[in-house]
Amino acid sequence: MPKVLSRRKQFWIGGIALLALGAAGCSESGQDDAVKVAAASAKPAPTVTVTVTATATATETATPAPAPTVTRTKTMKVPGPTVTKTVTGAAPSGSGGSGGSSGGAAKTSTCSIRSNAGNCYSAGQFCRNSDHGALTTTAGGARIKCNYSGNAWRWSYA
Repeated sequence: MPKVLSRRKQFWIGGIALLALGAAGCSESGQDDAVKVAAASAKPAPTVTVTVTATATATETATPAPAPTVTRTKTMKVPGPTVTKTVTGAAPSGSGGSGGSSGGAAKTSTCSIRSNAGNCYSAGQFCRNSDHGALTTTAGGARIKCNYSGNAWRWSYA
């Protein structure tokens, strides 16, 4: 295996070779014979052979194909509104002859859909997204429905 010369040595050898070639070229163009003899007796420049070896390694990594995407569809059943009314009647007075009591029935209503605070809705209030189209009653017993009107969902009398 030939010994590889350092870069510095290659530079000096190249410079000497160029100097020798320049001197030989000048002697042929009319210089005297003494210079020709001196140039002829000079040692020829050594021949430099540079060998470059390059090694490349390529590695291919296999990438798996993308797996199929699984989409799950969940069907939700939205329950319809439930209206619950509770009617409480007053107990009749058992005192007999004197008619001092009114004897009427008191009406109490409970709403089926309540706000997050637990209160019954009334007409004109905004509806939640989950209440769109639903029916319920107010605290007084009036039926209201969640309708879209005036760019918003609001409770209105049904």
